[in-house]
Amino acid sequence: MYRDLTKGSITRGLLLFALPMVAGNLLQQLYNIADTLIVGQALGRNALAAVGSAFTLMTFLTSIFLGLSMGAGALFSIYLGRKDHLALRSAVAHAFVLIAAVTLVLNLAVYLLMDPILHFLQIPPELYASMREYLWIIFAGLPATFLYNFSASLLRSAGNSVAPLWFLGASALLNIGLDLLFVLVFHWGVAGAAVATVIAQYLSGVGLGLYVLLRCRELLPRRSELRFSGRILRELLDLSLLTCAQQSAMNFGILLVQRLVDSFGPVTMAAFAAAVKIDAFAYLPVQDFGNAFSTFVAQNYGAGQVERLREGVRKATAVSAAFSCLISAAVVVFARPLMRIFVQAGDTEVLAAGVLYLRVEGAFYVGIGCLFLLYGFYRAVKRPGMSVVLTVISLGTRVALAYALAGPVGEVGIWMAIPIGWFLADATGYGYYLRHRRALLGEKE
Repeated sequence: MYRDLTKGSITRGLLLFALPMVAGNLLQQLYNIADTLIVGQALGRNALAAVGSAFTLMTFLTSIFLGLSMGAGALFSIYLGRKDHLALRSAVAHAFVLIAAVTLVLNLAVYLLMDPILHFLQIPPELYASMREYLWIIFAGLPATFLYNFSASLLRSAGNSVAPLWFLGASALLNIGLDLLFVLVFHWGVAGAAVATVIAQYLSGVGLGLYVLLRCRELLPRRSELRFSGRILRELLDLSLLTCAQQSAMNFGILLVQRLVDSFGPVTMAAFAAAVKIDAFAYLPVQDFGNAFSTFVAQNYGAGQVERLREGVRKATAVSAAFSCLISAAVVVFARPLMRIFVQAGDTEVLAAGVLYLRVEGAFYVGIGCLFLLYGFYRAVKRPGMSVVLTVISLGTRVALAYALAGPVGEVGIWMAIPIGWFLADATGYGYYLRHRRALLGEKE
């Protein structure tokens, strides 16, 4: 059921652990991909632009409790590496209460502030009503997304990346079926796509939560262990808050870029909405490989295996870079057929804008692949502050250059800014690792 990453072949262990995560998150992307594809083909560019912009906003919101869950998962893995099961169970209780409370507050806030948020994003008047309708429904799925991500982080910290895959697979298939039913048969428009997604989210969230509750009791606190611990809460906050800040900063930067894209009108918005979905599929495998690497690092860091950590950094970087280059080549060559999946054949302007995005930004996925590894590494060695620094460099560069270049160069300036930010952050992250490697890995002088 669980995978011990402190022994055996590093590359094989990482790949076997990462593959179910990759498959699962590819299925998770189908939640919004299905909306985008069906809405784009059935309802046209305006509906596609509305759903695409809503996806960027939802990604930012969910990144808050996703970051908290990822930070908590790193702490869970460290305790497992130390074989400290009592501390693990206590940390699970503290993390659940903390993240559930944040989710509740966030859910209330987005409903109260929906109109100010839409005005901030500069949504064109012709899209405002449909995007507001979509968001009003989709926000109801935030608690389900929290429950799924918390449960998945707990299982993955223990080396179980298979169970989340099964629940996501079932919910993704349900989402696609309901999309077809609600949009094409019942003609509910963008509201139908939103309802389909929310129902599917609750299937995966509640289902995986029940799985953990019924099948993984050894990871959960007993009633006699439900006591407050200031030490564990401090460790949890040290990792979770900074990881949350890193995830939120990353996605807030993307939200600012979305705001700039929205200012170019429905054609660029629709192209960006479709191209971002292709992006999500293209570099999601290296993102999940980075998360698997984080679990590997945390378990070995907790177990004090310094040489295995050194070797793991080298091998993980090589695997991630090689895969990223292959995916970049495929995206550049097949940019137009990929865009045609989401865009009607007659929308030649949208197609051209999307192809340009993929050939400018998609050629450099190696930058984001290495950056995901660095995020996972610094989170796992209890230096989440460094992940925040890398995010600020990457997103700060992206946002600043995008706004600086959008005027004189147009939307291509936005696309150029993205890989530049990645590579600057990579240089900083690897440079810091090489300079402070002994201290980071806990190696004795």
